[in-house]
Amino acid sequence: MPIDESAVFVPVRIAVLTVSDTRGLAEDRSGDTLVARLSAAGHVLAAREIVRDDVSLIVATLHRWIDDPAVDCIITTGGTGVTGRDVTPEAIEQVADKMIPGFGELFRWLSFQTIGTSTVQSRACACVTRGTYIFALPGSTGAVKDGWDGILASQLDSRHKPCNFVELMPRLRER
Repeated sequence: MPIDESAVFVPVRIAVLTVSDTRGLAEDRSGDTLVARLSAAGHVLAAREIVRDDVSLIVATLHRWIDDPAVDCIITTGGTGVTGRDVTPEAIEQVADKMIPGFGELFRWLSFQTIGTSTVQSRACACVTRGTYIFALPGSTGAVKDGWDGILASQLDSRHKPCNFVELMPRLRER
């Protein structure tokens, strides 16, 4: 989709949350990939953490960042599969004001181009909560690349036409 080069780029302040029982910062390749891509695009890394696959820990971190005026958007990586420990979508459902179903649908369509029918195991999802976007990606670097390159890079670019998530930010708290 086209980028309007005459429009002003608005950097988004993005917090990155890796959900994993096994990774620390040194092993967090998907988080590193996400940080590199958002930084290269001109956005601001507002925060970065790793939490265990635990609904209450994920929810607490999401609420903290949702309430932080220095965070416009949260992107999680990990915990979106179908095993017993994968609980990121359940945590997001607990904090969501409005789900964005098209995000997960488009993610799985894009991912199908790379990994075929294995994409049905992904529960990638998104929502908006109290004016903050939350996008949940699977924990592989390939999934992070698919989600960022195929959806988020353009939708978090204020110059993307015909529309983008950034231009809606001032109106997200409307009632």
